[in-house]
Formats: sequence, C-alpha cells, structure tokens
Amino acid sequence: MVGVPLARRTKKRARKQARPTRITAVLEYAELGWPVVPGAYPLPHGPRACSCDRVGCPDPGAHPLSPAWHMQATTDTAQLTRWWQAEPEANVILPTGRVFDVFDVPLTVGLSALTRIDAADAHSGPVAANGDRVLFYVATRGNPEDEDEWWSCHLDCDPATIDDTPGLRWHCRDSYVLAPPSTLPSGQPVSWLRPPDGRPLPDPLRILEWLAD
Repeated sequence: MVGVPLARRTKKRARKQARPTRITAVLEYAELGWPVVPGAYPLPHGPRACSCDRVGCPDPGAHPLSPAWHMQATTDTAQLTRWWQAEPEANVILPTGRVFDVFDVPLTVGLSALTRIDAADAHSGPVAANGDRVLFYVATRGNPEDEDEWWSCHLDCDPATIDDTPGLRWHCRDSYVLAPPSTLPSGQPVSWLRPPDGRPLPDPLRILEWLAD
C-alpha cells in the first residue's frame, strides 16, 4: 500500500478487527452458558430470499437451519466452531426457555422502557435491537410446578404464532430468537443495545412492569 500512511493503515485494520464476527459472538455466548444453533441467512441477490431449501421461505434468514434445532443447540465450542467454519454466514439462533426468556416488543415501546430503566439506574439485563423490535433477555421462568396456571399464557410466543402477537411477545420454552450479529433481510444487523455483562439476568416480572408502564 504505497503512499498510504502507516497510521491510517493501522486504523483501518483496527476497524476491521473490531467488527464482531459470527464465530466470535457464538463462542462468547457459549462461554456464558447460552446454547447456540446455526440459522439460515438472507440472500441479497438471486431468485431466493433465504439460504434454506424452502421455496418461498416465509421467514428469510430468521430461523434455524435444521428442524432438529431443539436437540442440536449446544455450548460445545468444538461443534460450534465446525458449524460456523462450514457456514460462516449462518445467522445466530439462541433457544429460549433454557437459560433465559426474551421479551420481544415494538421498537418505540422498547426504547421508551429502556430509557426509563436507565433513568432509574435499574438493571435492564441484555437488550438487543432486531429491526423494528427490541428484545429484553430475562431470567427464564423454567418449568413451573403448576403449568396450567403459570405456563399457558397468552403472551407466550413460539415461531408458529409470532405473527399473531404484534405487541408484547414472551419467548420461552420451544421458541428462539435471532441474536447479534445476525443479518436481517434488509441488510441491517441485529445488535446489542445493552450487551451481556456477566451479571445475573433480571427477574422477568420486574422487566414486565417496566414494559407495561
């Protein structure tokens, strides 16, 4: 690179290295104890919108590659490395209802709640921006003793019913979310507004109070 100052070249390299890669993020999630599984990714060019084999995929780039994702999700770094070496553009899917649940709300609602949480110096937990949605990661409610009373909730969301819940969605058992640094069909990345910091995840009912306000 003749004629380009060394300082400028160093800055360019630093910027490139600072960009999160799929595999780096995946291994960081595994270190947190969060199971991960590869997802399909959007195709910006060509006749298909999604990297999966489905013709007319209804959810391009936002679903696991395999229908067996429940069993495949893992924190095994060797397996995760093999997956992303084979498919480096694969989006990152995190199953919910295992280590955490996720509240999934419209962008304006999520940003408003996050502003109020910060103003109160409260702990929001990890929060991600996913297009026109904001995702709050909270402690999972696990497997309650009385499922009829506590589990079967109209806020519960799984991939098959997500379009029927335009407001607040509660991703728990049998659901999943698209995690940073995945790419949306628009080309926009999923990104952290508040990245995981190692602290315990917040009580879901406390975060639900902020969202309800």
